[in-house]
Amino acid sequence: MIETPTHNGQERGTARTRRPSRFPRPRALPAASAVVCALLLLPLLYLVIRGTQATPAGWRLILRWETVELALRSLGLAAAVTAASTLLGVPAAWLATRSDLPGRRIWAVLFALPLVIPSYIAAMTFLSSLGPKGLFQQLLEPLGIERLPDIGGFVGAAIVLTAVSYPYVYLVTAAGIRGLDPSLEEAARTLGRTPIQVFRHVTVPMLRPAIAAGGLLVALYTLHDFGGVSLMRFTTFTQAIYLQYKAAFDRAPAAILSMMLVLIALVVVVAEQRQRGRAAYHRSGGGSKRPPGVVPLGSWRTPALLFAAGLVAFTFLLPAGVLLYWAIRGLLRGGPLNLTLSAAGSSVLVSGIGAALAILAAAPVALYTARSRSRGARLAEPISYAGFALPGIVVALALVFITARFAPVIYQSLFLVAIAYVILFFPQASEPMRMGLRQLDPHVEQAARTMGARPVRVVRWITLPQILPPTLAGAALVFLTAMKELPATLLLRPTGFETLATRVWTSASAGLFSKAAVPALLLLVLSAIPLFFLAGRIDVEEVRPD
Repeated sequence: MIETPTHNGQERGTARTRRPSRFPRPRALPAASAVVCALLLLPLLYLVIRGTQATPAGWRLILRWETVELALRSLGLAAAVTAASTLLGVPAAWLATRSDLPGRRIWAVLFALPLVIPSYIAAMTFLSSLGPKGLFQQLLEPLGIERLPDIGGFVGAAIVLTAVSYPYVYLVTAAGIRGLDPSLEEAARTLGRTPIQVFRHVTVPMLRPAIAAGGLLVALYTLHDFGGVSLMRFTTFTQAIYLQYKAAFDRAPAAILSMMLVLIALVVVVAEQRQRGRAAYHRSGGGSKRPPGVVPLGSWRTPALLFAAGLVAFTFLLPAGVLLYWAIRGLLRGGPLNLTLSAAGSSVLVSGIGAALAILAAAPVALYTARSRSRGARLAEPISYAGFALPGIVVALALVFITARFAPVIYQSLFLVAIAYVILFFPQASEPMRMGLRQLDPHVEQAARTMGARPVRVVRWITLPQILPPTLAGAALVFLTAMKELPATLLLRPTGFETLATRVWTSASAGLFSKAAVPALLLLVLSAIPLFFLAGRIDVEEVRPD
């Protein structure tokens, strides 16, 4: 806290004693961030230990052309999915928050709904509906179309992962739009710029940190996905690691492949950091917040409606419709209605614990990396992505290895499952929070403290209102992704503990799609409830027309 000196050199406030503040001092941030980073590095410690046990033949695995090809395939898929998700997510965020799109409050929710669909469920529904002998081929058979093109491989994997991951870009960008200063766009329109020109040359450059944060989440999600790429028969690092762990008794080669995947993820993070730089766009006017103006679409309204309807229909209504078809078909054939409410309650419980722990862990790291230019802050940011790039099975095996030896009291407990969620999905909590902090001018906070405001009041009245929307977005992202998580939950769950994701996978892996459809639909419904409130916050305020 900054004290204001008087003319005689005495500190103002000596007449009364100030109570010590509960606000964390700057020195506490590096320490708290170091503790969180140590937790996030536990899987890497496990990989290093396993790597030291590898034979020279195992280390020569890096030099094989098959390994290089795996890296190129994984990077190519991540680049394609990130680019496609950005092209879909950024316009969707702008339409839902700033345009006069009819029913934009409803669209704000619908654009985010594909996030509730696990990649393996999306892959199954796309294959069964758009595949060579799928539902659409059966509808087109009277027209003489006997076989549709195969959608497997790179194209199919890119389509599936784009459909389920573009909401990362949409949600983070929409939260970023709400924190922008509308006066810059208004000035551009006053100078005669069209809405499209203002969007391209003013809005998008100001949103670069938010777009980069969302794109980074998409890229890392693609790198560690297993279910979607496996069903689409496109071999990536994650699939090779899983097969190596499952088929080979010696896990050292799989650990080497996992370390290579982490290295690729860190390269992606560093590249994003360099591209973004220290970009931070603060609100003018001393931090005052005024509602943005609605931008009329004019002749673009019909194309915008077609874009919105097509995006929602392909990414959410198609998978949900196929699941509903499977469920009805199973019921008509006499199949049991297996709702498994206990599995639903278990999913909500462990995902909620994981989301709460992730937000608590992300707060000091986000504040430290957003407010400090030190070497430790620059190091903490890429470390926060270490677990997100790893497959869930690697994180789970690392926690099993460590807790079984050093912390048996939490072995096979719900707390350990929640810790795995924190490690796996930490960037989803930290990146939106860090983006919100970078949009808040730190000089506003410093001015309030100089004027005598206690740090707690500064946080309550200045900092929290700015970072609350992205923080809620981060919590919802962690919760939704944890609801879908499969490998870590399967390995770490207590005996007899079952979630909706494990029940869906057990039925689907056995080819019982009708039996898997009902818990899958229930998973979508439960995930859509918090997503509805989250997406509703994107446009909770009435905005004024220009």
